[in-house]
Amino acid sequence: MIETQEGYVITETHAGITTIEFGHPQSNSMPTKQLEKLAHEIHFAGTHAETKVIILKSSGDRAFCSGASFDELLQINSIAGGEKFFSGFANVINNMRRCPKFIIARIHGKCVGGGVGIAAAADYAIAVEGCDIKLSELAVGIGPFVVGPAVERKIGIAAFSALSIDANMWRNSDWAKKKGLFAEVHENVVNMDEAIKRLANTLTHSNPEAMAEMKKIFWKGTENWDTLLHERALISGKLILSSFSKEAISKFKAK
Repeated sequence: MIETQEGYVITETHAGITTIEFGHPQSNSMPTKQLEKLAHEIHFAGTHAETKVIILKSSGDRAFCSGASFDELLQINSIAGGEKFFSGFANVINNMRRCPKFIIARIHGKCVGGGVGIAAAADYAIAVEGCDIKLSELAVGIGPFVVGPAVERKIGIAAFSALSIDANMWRNSDWAKKKGLFAEVHENVVNMDEAIKRLANTLTHSNPEAMAEMKKIFWKGTENWDTLLHERALISGKLILSSFSKEAISKFKAK
């Protein structure tokens, strides 16, 4: 049974396609437990012999992922606690990176902060019009340190810098496609799902060894991320303790 009040991660495999779905009542935000479950399911799917390709999706018809859980961010009261929380995003991204199977992200709604990082870490993101993106971290006193390498790798340093600096500005799905974050953008959900189904079915009939070798090439140069992303988590973990961050997050929650 899905625990809708606390969020959930569920996995199903049919005909070589493993679908991993996450959901949370607060705009598909990510608390620690959900990040841990998501990282675990991605790792397991990567080792699962029946899995040929992975579809990563979220629940509902609004936000794809609104990033870190504000409720949990407000409860962090130590550097160690902050580092642990942000390491959750590091583990998800690293497990996506190391997974030998292609990961298709189904982007049905807006992406904020960590949600942009998850979209960037996917091997192929298919979205629908209206999926605006924003890296809002600076607005709450931190920065996109953990997701930064994944986003920069996908869209380049100039676009990543623009997203990071103007933390209150939304970029639309057309911008995201032009920069390379989204591989495809469709005019409606039906067309998006048909495109995902077509690609996933095609990949199930492709050579698994060839796809695994291709993924190694695509992710070449990221071997240091096991260390780098956790170092970045420590930076965020320190900054989230500031009075600026606590006040900013409280104001966001009050809106």
